[in-house]
Amino acid sequence: MDHHVTPAATGSSGVDSAALVLRLILLLATAFLAGTGILRPLVGPLPRKLWLTTGALGVGSAVLAAVSAATVDVNLVALIVHIVLALAVPVLLRWPSAGRWASLALVVLVVLETSVDGTGISFAIDTVYVTAAALWFGVTLLSAWVPVEEWRSTPLRVGPLSVSLAGLLTLAGVVQLGVSGVAFDRRLYETLFGISLLVVVLLPAAVTVVSAILLSCNASIRGYRYGVAGVALGFVAWSALAAVPQPVPLPVPGAPLLADATVGGASVPVLVSPQRPGRNLVHFPASAGTDLSAGVEGGTVTTAAARAGAEGSWAEVELPPGRSTLVVHKGDATTTVDVDAGTEAGPAVSDADAPECAEAALGGLVAEKRDVLTSCPADALSPEDRGSLVKLVEFLASRKPSAITLIEDKSPRGVQAAQLVRETAARAGLPVRPDAAADTALVVVSGWSDGYLAMSRAAESQRLKPTHQFGLHLAPWLLNGPIVNTVASAAMPLRFDPRDQLAVSYAVAVGNSFGGESPSLGGFRTWLGPQWTAVNGEVQLFAAAQVNAMPMYPNEPHAPGMQAARDYAGQWIPDGTIVPISGALR
Repeated sequence: MDHHVTPAATGSSGVDSAALVLRLILLLATAFLAGTGILRPLVGPLPRKLWLTTGALGVGSAVLAAVSAATVDVNLVALIVHIVLALAVPVLLRWPSAGRWASLALVVLVVLETSVDGTGISFAIDTVYVTAAALWFGVTLLSAWVPVEEWRSTPLRVGPLSVSLAGLLTLAGVVQLGVSGVAFDRRLYETLFGISLLVVVLLPAAVTVVSAILLSCNASIRGYRYGVAGVALGFVAWSALAAVPQPVPLPVPGAPLLADATVGGASVPVLVSPQRPGRNLVHFPASAGTDLSAGVEGGTVTTAAARAGAEGSWAEVELPPGRSTLVVHKGDATTTVDVDAGTEAGPAVSDADAPECAEAALGGLVAEKRDVLTSCPADALSPEDRGSLVKLVEFLASRKPSAITLIEDKSPRGVQAAQLVRETAARAGLPVRPDAAADTALVVVSGWSDGYLAMSRAAESQRLKPTHQFGLHLAPWLLNGPIVNTVASAAMPLRFDPRDQLAVSYAVAVGNSFGGESPSLGGFRTWLGPQWTAVNGEVQLFAAAQVNAMPMYPNEPHAPGMQAARDYAGQWIPDGTIVPISGALR
């Protein structure tokens, strides 16, 4: 548990930089103090100057730790332990064994404070790096006033030790570089995190070479003292790794991209789909506001606008092949997002189906699957949806409306679904026609855009006169907030319950990852991956409605599941509810 927490962004680089510098000075002073205490038993009586130096280091470390509590959130227990140990080590130097144990405890505390993530291999690397650096500092400080030849027992061979410690530091730095994930891409030299890693590796490596050369020339002590500067700078860079933000992953060429852009003082999620050369959609959640636009650097800037049947706002952007920079505007503020469209053309996606395709890709990105987009939900009617539509038409036939009013589109899925509805209805002796009547049932198998338009028209027709008294029915993929919320109530055949744990988990995950965005069926399928087959059950009719089952006053106690609020996390339908209205359709 680090007692020095990474400073959060405050909007003032001066405040955050000051907190970071304070932290680095604190850790460096503490490492010098701890290394001196560990090696103290090897030295006889200490000169007065060395006592004063270690005392100053202890007081300075304690004071800096206390001051740091005013700049960042700290763990109070760890803070107290740090202060007590920092003040105790100079005093305990009179009793070498006790001082060594206190110093070892201080080293452990420094390891915890410099650890990047505090677990596994990273923690082991932190321990090696901090301990080796502290020993280097201790030998340097002690040998400055007490010649190594005068140390107790067998004289310490400073030369070989210097090469060994520098080698350990270099090895730890190389391993840290390897596990960082930035070792083989441009983030290594384009980001502060990557540059810090380079310093962590290159300075100890240089010290290793110099120490080895001086050792061969019998100048090891001088090399040790001069090398402390390189080791100290490497240690400072190592300590900074825990506070420097890790760079975001590079875009996968040709795969949809989910990024966070800080613009206008706010973090704005950005979805770029399909991130291929040519026409792309840049999507922002509704929570990001309405004054957004986007365009390739140096190219045309397109205002993000609403799309029928989809949430949030969408901007159409032409991406060139390969790497480029997407510029996002929010009012007068701007920021940039690195994109990489690759070189291969993406799947052919109609303008009407592009938002649904992007939302399906978002599900995979939420699950940290950065796969190249090869197809979209509207490309074909899935076997699961085929079975669901058959059960829906058979259910409607049993209720005996005068006809089914069918709304379709020209997508492959829409054409296949419409043909399936007609064939199933014909077997049941149920007419299918495009016009509405009072005693018809509306069935919509189009995409999001036409589905939104169809439901809007149905709502208006029902407001004016009795229409579709046998209900409004949507294909499963039209389970989407903007579509179902255009009417008071709509039904759809589903093979899963949107109130089940997995469905709610996805709704929460996509909302957390993308500014409160509601889930979609395509995104849920992509998020689940192979697990999707396990979720499919018997077909049931569910009804989505803009109602609160048991509205109560805000402070009134309510039974579990009877929330008075309409905006709690995990909802599939914003400001509404969805419940089963039939048993399994046989």
